[in-house]
Amino acid sequence: MFKGIKLAIAKRALQKEVLSSGRKTVPNKFNFDKIKTIGILFDATNAEDYEIVKRYVVYLRGHQKKVKVLGYFSTKEIPALTYSKLEYDFFSTKELNLLGKPSSPVIQNFINEEYDLLIDLNIRDYFPLKYISALSKAAFKVGKFDESDTAFFDMMIDADNTKTVKYFLRQIDTYITMLNK
Repeated sequence: MFKGIKLAIAKRALQKEVLSSGRKTVPNKFNFDKIKTIGILFDATNAEDYEIVKRYVVYLRGHQKKVKVLGYFSTKEIPALTYSKLEYDFFSTKELNLLGKPSSPVIQNFINEEYDLLIDLNIRDYFPLKYISALSKAAFKVGKFDESDTAFFDMMIDADNTKTVKYFLRQIDTYITMLNK
């Protein structure tokens, strides 16, 4: 019960922060060919999802896109096998405050970076990832459909919670391709 109350308070605080940021959504102003920088948020806890994201980053780089990835581990510690590269950063629950708000210089840098496109692969609705994407200064944001998050994204894709990151990425590619036509 305490977790539910804490999450409700955190969501309300996030809504206020987003409203005070003054960001306006700008649909219909998207062209994948003109995009130079992309930020990707994802749950890195699952090794298979991590591998899928790594392959997707290679695919985007093949299209001459500069990509920065921020992965979240829903554990206290980041596994030893995971290491930060130039374009990959990670954080864990250890870097969250009492309400689940992420706070570290790496996260603040990701939020403040003005990506042309932000892809939020948060299919499990982790609040820390939602917080980062909501406050991100990205020009165009894509994420999972949730009626309570319409102020956070420029494009939302309906993805059932049982779907995988691979399925969600396919959906994102399909809709981004449709926007370019």
